[in-house]
Amino acid sequence: MGMPPGVHGMPPGQYPPPPGYPPRPATPPWAQYPGYQHRLAPRKPSNTGALLATIIVVVLLGGVAVFGFLSMSSKGDSVADTGYDPSSTSTSSSDPFPTTSYTTTTTTTTTETTETSEDDTPTETTQDGPQPVHALEDNPLFAGDIGTPAVTCDLARWETTPAGAAAFFQSAIPCLDAAWAPVLQAQGLPFFSPNIAFPEGTQWDSACGSSNTGVAAAFYCSYDSTIYMPFAGLQSEMYGARPGVYLALLAHEYGHHVQALSGVMETYWDARYDAGADTDAGLELSRRSELQAQCFSGMFLASVYGRGSVDDNLLTEARTSQDRGDHNPDLPRDHGTDDHAIGWWEQGAQQNRTYQCNTWMSPPEDVA
Repeated sequence: MGMPPGVHGMPPGQYPPPPGYPPRPATPPWAQYPGYQHRLAPRKPSNTGALLATIIVVVLLGGVAVFGFLSMSSKGDSVADTGYDPSSTSTSSSDPFPTTSYTTTTTTTTTETTETSEDDTPTETTQDGPQPVHALEDNPLFAGDIGTPAVTCDLARWETTPAGAAAFFQSAIPCLDAAWAPVLQAQGLPFFSPNIAFPEGTQWDSACGSSNTGVAAAFYCSYDSTIYMPFAGLQSEMYGARPGVYLALLAHEYGHHVQALSGVMETYWDARYDAGADTDAGLELSRRSELQAQCFSGMFLASVYGRGSVDDNLLTEARTSQDRGDHNPDLPRDHGTDDHAIGWWEQGAQQNRTYQCNTWMSPPEDVA
């Protein structure tokens, strides 16, 4: 089993780090959504024919995350995210955002973020409006010196029930919109808020196909620009009332939406398909994509930290649950090591600049 086409999801047993690899149709409806894209580059229509897509699966075995790829019959632009390991030993310091040492190549152009209030209502992109850019390292998303603005995020109180979780996630979407809309708009890229769905049960259907608790904990479908947050997949019985864990998970999935809007996701999938999904080159591209989603999640937490509902406790819950790396040496290394999953999240939280999350320009050792 694997994630359906166009889906980026989190495998069970852990929280969704970066998107996995579900298959997608031979000729996806690109015009209907800004393709699922990890990183920079607008999505482009695919030719009909046999395509390959993969999905990352995560299961929890004895408290340890295990990741693997499932081959799909079509080229996909969806992802399954890895989970959070409850045994994480990450610690916080007096500095809420200690420094990391990942390197990326930067541009010299400075771009200022346009002020946008949470009351602003984003509009969906039209053919005449801003369009995604088919590029990775040189995507406009990473140009200049731009980060998410300070956002006061008033979240619904977390309750470990389907209705309570839905209310919590719905209250967070406007915060994510307020953080990312100014970034994309300032770079001349399209923006619209994603849909969010809360499928019931353990088997879920979406525009990208079917999935279940054995495959994903949560996922993003680029075909309908929807983040799926099924309660049965959250493993709340394991993580309990730790809203920071769930907020970081949602922010990671939203990061894939940002990749799709910018054009990075489509470009990434094209590159991985050409390289071979399970080749060394293909797996490295997957890690770059997943680690970038980690970095974007950290950027969002930096944007809302210390304002509204996001206090020290919530930040600590988020940052100490980022060990979502590849734990099983017998499975494909598509997400990166725990150290890199944690490090890239911290990079985003500390630097809060999109160019600092440009994993496409980082040396291989920083995305291992």
